[in-house]
Amino acid sequence: MKLFVLLSRVPYPLEKGDKLRAFNQIRCLSKYYEIHLFCLNDNDLNPQALEVLKQYCKTVTVVRLKRIHIYIGLLRALFSGLPFQVGFFYHPFIKKKIVECIGLIQPDHVFCQLIRVAEYVKDINIPKTLDYQDVFSKGAERMSSDSSLLMNIVLKIEARRVKKYEHYIFGFFTNKIIISAPDRDAIDHPDNQNIQIIPNGVDTDYFSPVETKKNYDILFTGNMAYAPNVNGVEFLVYQILPELIKQRPDIKILIAGTTPDKRVLRLNSENVKVSGWVEDIRKCYSESKIFVAPMQIGTGLQNKLLEAMAMKLPCVTSGLANNALFATEDVEILVGYSPDDYARKILTLLDDINVYKRMAEAGYQFVLNKFNWEVQVEKLNQLMIHPS
Repeated sequence: MKLFVLLSRVPYPLEKGDKLRAFNQIRCLSKYYEIHLFCLNDNDLNPQALEVLKQYCKTVTVVRLKRIHIYIGLLRALFSGLPFQVGFFYHPFIKKKIVECIGLIQPDHVFCQLIRVAEYVKDINIPKTLDYQDVFSKGAERMSSDSSLLMNIVLKIEARRVKKYEHYIFGFFTNKIIISAPDRDAIDHPDNQNIQIIPNGVDTDYFSPVETKKNYDILFTGNMAYAPNVNGVEFLVYQILPELIKQRPDIKILIAGTTPDKRVLRLNSENVKVSGWVEDIRKCYSESKIFVAPMQIGTGLQNKLLEAMAMKLPCVTSGLANNALFATEDVEILVGYSPDDYARKILTLLDDINVYKRMAEAGYQFVLNKFNWEVQVEKLNQLMIHPS
């Protein structure tokens, strides 16, 4: 069977959550399908990307999204009522190229990741699956609270438009999938329970425990230009760290991840190191004692928590993040409810080796048992073979 996969980004390197999800879905689905990948790209193409992706794809088509296309798309969205993120990625010449490719390939199924590119294939008369991934309307709504006045207005408008579009696009696709139950329940559609939950996985052969010297007490990783991550590390450094320093003046925090925002760079201090992009993120996990993800805004499943657990780091996170993870509180994960509460739980892990080992092992087993890419993608495969 032939599968046409449409993405808003080239899924390599794996420095963003949507790329990680798409790459592993493609990797696993390639066992069942002849995959024809079509990607938009608004950045320079990584020199290794095509070589890596062609291991799993029969064809890879990358179309450069030029600045002029983006500006025109955003202007069109402004007056049409479409979400700005749909306008950002949409251009008629790309639609024409996608239709031509589908006509030549004659795929049996179309797989579309994210609503931002759904407009391209909504009218294609072929069985289709849409991966909502997260409920982006809620994400925009939450991010508006941590934004400047102008961005607050823009994000509130975007939240309303995305909510409307998430409802509108629902009926154009044979199957719909999403990353977690809270995200599914937040999609504003009367049939949202028909959206199938397909969580992310973690490559436990790649992310596995490593014994090495611990140079940092606390680690946070992620795309450090992404607003929920910026907000999360500011909460960690400005709210939680002062409480920790009262007991451990020399405590060390590592913030690792691509393209750190200027707000993140300002966090560098005697207690905090902002590393920026690292070639192998596993080194950061292995050199750290605890993973802390105090997410205050955003949606979806936090891949960073899965990776940390797979490397046997005890994790402390927010209720918001654990709502998507469904780890057992105080058994597989610790949940913080205030800066003082976070600090107490972090210090307990640092001070009590028995609690530390028990949480590390429980989190590790949780990931092994519930977050396997092959198992999750097999659910997706069965959905596409036998649509509900």
